[in-house]
Amino acid sequence: MLDRLKEIARRHEELVQQQADPEVAVNPTLSRDVAIKISEIAPVVNVYRQMMKVEEDLNGAREVLDETDDPEMTEMAELEVEELIALQASLEQQIKVLLLPEDPNDSRNVVLEIRAGTGGEEAALFAGELLRMYGRYAEDMGWKLSMTDLSETGLGGLKEAVAVIEGNRVFSRLKYESGVHRVQRVPATESSGRIHTSAATVAVLAEAEAVEVVVEEKDLRVDRFCSSGPGGQSVNTTYSAVRITHLPTGLVVSCQDEKSQIQNRAKALRVLKARIKEAEERKVNDERAENRRSQIGSGDRSEKIRTYNFPQGRITDHRVGLTIHRLQEVLDGDLDQVLNPMLAHFQAERLKEELG
Repeated sequence: MLDRLKEIARRHEELVQQQADPEVAVNPTLSRDVAIKISEIAPVVNVYRQMMKVEEDLNGAREVLDETDDPEMTEMAELEVEELIALQASLEQQIKVLLLPEDPNDSRNVVLEIRAGTGGEEAALFAGELLRMYGRYAEDMGWKLSMTDLSETGLGGLKEAVAVIEGNRVFSRLKYESGVHRVQRVPATESSGRIHTSAATVAVLAEAEAVEVVVEEKDLRVDRFCSSGPGGQSVNTTYSAVRITHLPTGLVVSCQDEKSQIQNRAKALRVLKARIKEAEERKVNDERAENRRSQIGSGDRSEKIRTYNFPQGRITDHRVGLTIHRLQEVLDGDLDQVLNPMLAHFQAERLKEELG
């Protein structure tokens, strides 16, 4: 591992020198590519340098122990050695995680799909809250969320929402959000104060690149229809909304968020390609990409990955045994409180597999 770390550090120095080259600086494309490469390996290099510093300090503290007869100096040196050994172990663990083979989809944008499940209007209202939660988190992260399809209910909830989220390593943060999200609370329409349980499903798909998924025009059926819902004068007056059916797979995608038919068609194709990509990956590697239906479940309350309990202000992630009592903060977009422990858990699981 040490040889590999030295090679990564050497590569980092080369890239930093390359970035300072005037010829690279004036070339936006080349400059961006170099910056991306530096950012990818910088975390490993930073921890490696910390490890080298700790190793140096540890050797120094041990030398003091070997050379001194002073009881006070010995006690201080022993304490320092103990602390440095603990820090060394922690840094080694960080390095092992950072050196894990990366999910090739981690740097991708995502297609986010949310659907109301069991629970009628209450499930639709909760689905709307999940969409707002992811929207606020995307805003905090500096990502761009754009709607592709939105089917709302009369009381402010939603039956279905499809959105594209673009930004830095979106899939790496959201990939474990797929599944059934369960809510427990007293609906506003419940006069007896009885707690109801409802559910909504979430699917997070890595967006496909153009070179990965080629869609032939002859394999598409494109239907055009009038947009519905908010959108100004163009709504219900022009056939700008688009529904694309991929004939070989039967996948259907609709988009009515944009004002022009061309824009809606382009957005719908992005979602379609992401779904085709996921289906193809499922065939090639079932361990890495689960069946889309099993990913989001049927919407039944029993297939939960997470529970949002309003009376107790509690969120529980059932996959990792995490419980926190900051429900409203998370729904307001502070999703890292849930994501960070979950990502750490799955990283640890991967590390166990890699180490056998």
